[in-house]
Amino acid sequence: MSVKSERPTKYIFVTGGVVSSLGKGIAAASIGRLLKERGLRVTLQKFDPYINVDPGTLSPYQHGEVFVTDDGAETDLDLGHYERFIDESLSQDNNITTGRIYQNVITKERRGDYLGSTVQVIPHITDEIKGAISRLAEDNDVVITEIGGTVGDIESLPFLEAIRQFRVDVGRENAIFVHLTLVPFLTAAGELKTKPTQHSVRELMEIGIQPQVLICRAEKPLSKEIKRKIALFTNVESEAVLESPDLSTIYEVPLALKRQRADEVVMRGLGLTDLPDPDLTTWTDMVRRVQQPASGTVRIAVVGKYTELVDSYKSVQEALIHGGIANDVKVEIDWLLSEGFTGGEGVESLSSYNGLLIPGGFGPRGVEGMLHAIRWARESGTPFFGICLGLQCAVIEYARNVCGLEGAHSTEFDPESPHPVIALLDSQLQVITKGGTMRLGAYPCALSDSSRSREIYSEEHISERHRHRFEVNNEYRKRLADKGLTISGTSPDGGLVEMVEITEHPWFVAGQFHPELKSRPTRPHPLFASFIEAASKHAG
Repeated sequence: MSVKSERPTKYIFVTGGVVSSLGKGIAAASIGRLLKERGLRVTLQKFDPYINVDPGTLSPYQHGEVFVTDDGAETDLDLGHYERFIDESLSQDNNITTGRIYQNVITKERRGDYLGSTVQVIPHITDEIKGAISRLAEDNDVVITEIGGTVGDIESLPFLEAIRQFRVDVGRENAIFVHLTLVPFLTAAGELKTKPTQHSVRELMEIGIQPQVLICRAEKPLSKEIKRKIALFTNVESEAVLESPDLSTIYEVPLALKRQRADEVVMRGLGLTDLPDPDLTTWTDMVRRVQQPASGTVRIAVVGKYTELVDSYKSVQEALIHGGIANDVKVEIDWLLSEGFTGGEGVESLSSYNGLLIPGGFGPRGVEGMLHAIRWARESGTPFFGICLGLQCAVIEYARNVCGLEGAHSTEFDPESPHPVIALLDSQLQVITKGGTMRLGAYPCALSDSSRSREIYSEEHISERHRHRFEVNNEYRKRLADKGLTISGTSPDGGLVEMVEITEHPWFVAGQFHPELKSRPTRPHPLFASFIEAASKHAG
């Protein structure tokens, strides 16, 4: 790991205009990767303008997955992209919401920190935002901060004002603004239109922010003439007008930006000189494996509760792709709604897949469908991977159909179950605050000797990230084990079940944690790599 240099920390602020979902997070992460390859210590940060303190209670249909960090922070899914691109574990300080900012300011006001002052957006809210940026400076050469939403959103104004002030505070040579914008192609006119970009930059300039770099999303390549036009009307150098076309994989974005010398443009804006050339050999080979795998294709069925919106399982999607990278195979993923298998109908359609994955989720909807899908995989010998709720459903299915425990269930779904094989711990029963009963963040796990899980990890002790409330009921552990369900991983004191597997099955493994959160394209998670390997063998 590189060590922070003695030079002042540099700051890059990434904003977006015209429309949302342009890919600010991927662009920020790609710039981070390019700078890290030059030997710099880089971190990324996301400011979300909503008033929720964190996304933990937001519907996955509204906000996509909740990405959990080692320290137990529930954060925006963009932090997953950040970790995967720069290959660093982030923390609560890397995701800040309007809710957290106001909560901190109000707490200070009640405590008397502002005694005698009228608490206002400027300077108190903006100072709190600037403090959140500065906290990341100590250990990093470059801090890249993405502002959620688009320029013009009323919610984003305090953040934009704060970063405007921040550049003045640290010196213009130590901070730059990168703006993502849309250059739409009008089919009827047969041309790209630059006016939305011009207006977006003008709106930024009205609040005192002049971007130094523009990244333009466009369906068609930008000609030199169009780039010159954009540069002329936005007061940006022509060579700092970059394009970000649609690509076959997000992991090609750093290479596309490198071809346009984006890292050199950014470094020049920050006064960074005499840095070694980046070595993108490993990254380039990884991208090749995604785009042109050498060993065929595997088909994976993900049967979940929120599959209508793939972003709800973004890290699962990426980790499966990483498993394909590890095996040099293409991974085709079908996102199937678990409710479609309620009552057992349709499970025969799973025979066209080489593996089944059941991801996490909360609430009873669709659980019966998951149980039928798991039973099919268990009985057919199809590789099965259970994550969080997937483990709990695997235990319920095994208790019912192998152990003969009729009515076995989780007390989350059936509080009156005669066999509560999944239940809250005694210490959790009196907690009523949402999130208060959750195990969040990294927890250690001890793996059993001679288990498949131990073989996959090649380690006795591991650490994985959690986000769940209910646990395997210890009163049923012996009955499950006596019928062949191996408890292959527990908390170090043996009190909590962390992993289960079926030894006689070709590949049937489940974890109470979320291994997808720690998978990286250049370091695929061992469970996903092993799962895809098993699926490849099952495909023949």
